[in-house]
Amino acid sequence: MPSFDVVSEIDHHELNNAVDQANREVSQRFDFKDTGARYELKDFTVTLHAQVDFQLKQMLDILTLKVAKRGIDAACLEPKDPEVTLNAARQLVTFRHGIDQDTGKKLQRLLKDSKLKVQAAIQGDQLRVTGKQRDDLQSAMALIKQSELGLPFQFKNFRD
Repeated sequence: MPSFDVVSEIDHHELNNAVDQANREVSQRFDFKDTGARYELKDFTVTLHAQVDFQLKQMLDILTLKVAKRGIDAACLEPKDPEVTLNAARQLVTFRHGIDQDTGKKLQRLLKDSKLKVQAAIQGDQLRVTGKQRDDLQSAMALIKQSELGLPFQFKNFRD
């Protein structure tokens, strides 16, 4: 029976490269000279360090641009509220990856309501979609791409 997997993944190596490029740009920009502005990457969380809140907003724009150039969808970014003290400002930006239970259930409901002859099953952080005909699976792919669930989806393991 034909099937495919729906995943939401981020290439950690590309994310690392994007953060390195953003660090390089911040260190070379005139308005960030001698401010100590920097990015720190730990797992899928980037911490922005600056002196004031205004610089954090500029740094977030730089990071978004660099991430998009490296092929990571900007919809994955989830910036938290900035933490501002007297002499420093800090902001966490997490990158969402994997399909959580709520999103998986929404995708299942979307496919079931579409009256396509496919079945969807949640398997960890991915969704397996099976059907009898390849055309139904391709229609399901198109439907998932059009959905506005806030995560970028990729399709893997398409099998006939």
